[in-house]
Amino acid sequence: MNGAEAFIETLAAAGVEVCFANPGTSEMQLVAAVDRQHGMRAILGLFEGVVTGAADGYGRMADKPAVTLLHLGPGLGNGLANLHNARKAGSPIVNMVGEHATYHKHFNAPLTSDTEGVARPMSDWVRSSTSERDLAQAGAEAFAVAQHYPGKIATVIVPANHAWTEGSSPVAPLAVIAPPRTTDETIAAAAAALKDGEGPKCLFLGGRALREDALRDAGRIAAATGCRLVAETFATRHQRGAGRVAVEKLPYFGEQAQAFLAEFKTIVFCGTEPPVSFFAYPGKPSWLSPDGAALVRLASLREDADHALTGLASALNAPAEPALVQQPTKFDATPGKLSSSSIGAILAEQLPENAIVSDEGATQGGASMLMCAGAKKHDWLQLTGGAIGQGLPLAVGAAVACPDRKVIALHGDGGAMYTCQALWTMAREQLDVTTIILNNGSYAILNIELMRVGVQNPGPKALSMLDLKNPGLGWTKISEGMGVPAVRCETAEEFDAALKDALAAKGPRLIEAML
Repeated sequence: MNGAEAFIETLAAAGVEVCFANPGTSEMQLVAAVDRQHGMRAILGLFEGVVTGAADGYGRMADKPAVTLLHLGPGLGNGLANLHNARKAGSPIVNMVGEHATYHKHFNAPLTSDTEGVARPMSDWVRSSTSERDLAQAGAEAFAVAQHYPGKIATVIVPANHAWTEGSSPVAPLAVIAPPRTTDETIAAAAAALKDGEGPKCLFLGGRALREDALRDAGRIAAATGCRLVAETFATRHQRGAGRVAVEKLPYFGEQAQAFLAEFKTIVFCGTEPPVSFFAYPGKPSWLSPDGAALVRLASLREDADHALTGLASALNAPAEPALVQQPTKFDATPGKLSSSSIGAILAEQLPENAIVSDEGATQGGASMLMCAGAKKHDWLQLTGGAIGQGLPLAVGAAVACPDRKVIALHGDGGAMYTCQALWTMAREQLDVTTIILNNGSYAILNIELMRVGVQNPGPKALSMLDLKNPGLGWTKISEGMGVPAVRCETAEEFDAALKDALAAKGPRLIEAML
């Protein structure tokens, strides 16, 4: 058995079922090893950012890692933006990155680079194998690291000669470390803060604290203390909908978030840290928590949120039934010209039970998230690291992880161009994804940001860098060229009919919503 075969068999034995791949010459032995590994699905992405983003979506929904297959340092570099998003999300991913044979590197061939240096900024753990026999050991270690709660990015660099050399054998899976748990003393301090602390109180939630069971305990805590429940702005996986405990969302813009939090005298954090502004602005705040407020950490992103919230509910003698249970809601779409609010109303009405929404709707997507709060139960995945071009690949990974659930990709037109190749993968794999492109012909968020940073009277050159209308993007043609049937809508009535058709069908569809 060669090193590549031992490596792949080790990963398969640990539980890896999917390989998202964009390989090159140095990875051919790994390609052959995946081919021989029964039970491991191989999925091709035409750009490395699709590969890494799909692995993120898979990890968020499966709660275990897929493996990516990437070509040397430059290929890994192409996938770094979505690894950044995945790392911020706490998603489990194992990257296997091909490398030149050890004896070839000193020749400085065209694709030679510092692969470890490329990997480190967006990985939690990086390791190069030292031999064909060590390669399998590196795989076992990578899987165990990736499973560190709630998930980590583990990158293994595979020299080609270690992959093709015979004499290796697989390694047994390593034990996965149990998630760290909040101490009894910390739980008691949080209980005292919510019960006896000053003024209005808030339980601020993120990470795994936005899953259904954790939210139920948060609702019990709210029932016991009267505290408000607030979620971080961009969630890894927020389980929402009628019958689940509802939370308020912290606004995106820093001054709005600061105003939202201003009344709280006590804030307890679980699954996340105190919020900060996405960017610095002249004369505007970076730190968003109120001055003088008591800030109490119940659990970080990497501490067991379920244990912390269950313990806190118990310490407060919270009632069995939660407060703040979301009731069903219905919005009427305004007929005529399509708008973000009519899209939100129609999506909320039609959203299937147990759907998954991959949201990179940017300025036009906020209404949909707000209006879908009282729709049927669903999962909402967001842009955790702020690096645009995540939404379509994330939908690919979610659909692979959950083939029996309908996935909706809600995406702005500009951001979707970063990874539009994901549509081809949806078509190739016949993934059940309905993509909604919110086409306003602009990087609209950047037009807003231009004003917020204080630029006065921007000229035509500045505005041209934020405009997508010269030429306009034809998403129906882009989609059909990638093998995904598409339709263009300009009115609410057209969108309503198109969404009904797409959700009734099995397989990928795209709706271009003209705004």
